[in-house]
Amino acid sequence: MKTLKHLFDRNLAWADDIKQSNPEFFSKLSKQQAPEYLWIGCSDSRVPANQIVNLPPGEIFVHRNIANVVVHTDLNCLSVIHYAVEVLKVKHIMVCGHYGCGGVKAAMDGSENGLIDNWLCHIKDVERFNSEKLEGLSEHDKLDRLCEINVIEQVNNVCNTTIVQNAWKNGADLSVHGWIYGIDNGILKDLDTCISSKEQLLSR
Repeated sequence: MKTLKHLFDRNLAWADDIKQSNPEFFSKLSKQQAPEYLWIGCSDSRVPANQIVNLPPGEIFVHRNIANVVVHTDLNCLSVIHYAVEVLKVKHIMVCGHYGCGGVKAAMDGSENGLIDNWLCHIKDVERFNSEKLEGLSEHDKLDRLCEINVIEQVNNVCNTTIVQNAWKNGADLSVHGWIYGIDNGILKDLDTCISSKEQLLSR
């Protein structure tokens, strides 16, 4: 039986290190969860939310899926947004993609990948709706630009959920941001997409 003992050993070492530097860390962490941020990101193992922005556990509520897509029929994603907005009362939702995203690349290539192709149809729609913005670009630049455009489209999708619409209607202090991450340099980029009200959304 493979128990992955080395991962349990690493867990013990990690927990011991934290308790040595801050003996009360886990007892305090276990008593409450009050993050101000919801991170909607890609499942890519190289894009860990807390580490990228250098925040400890408990500071970011996280949802991840392939290519950081927000679909209005995805009850998993919607449930996370609902809990974050209605229960945790987060003030910021960050949709964070990354350059060189494998999901976006697979959608661009048009090759057959099995079940995941059904999910990637959402990215293909983004590419089709924004074809003029991608014309004349090299494959590399087209991929990077589509990764950016996909983030912006998903920000719009978050803003159009009934959850966020109702929060704004009820006067909530809630902003939705579009960011992208460079795996090759570790740097986050703000895509100048920050929406804090229904009026801002409609004026875009």
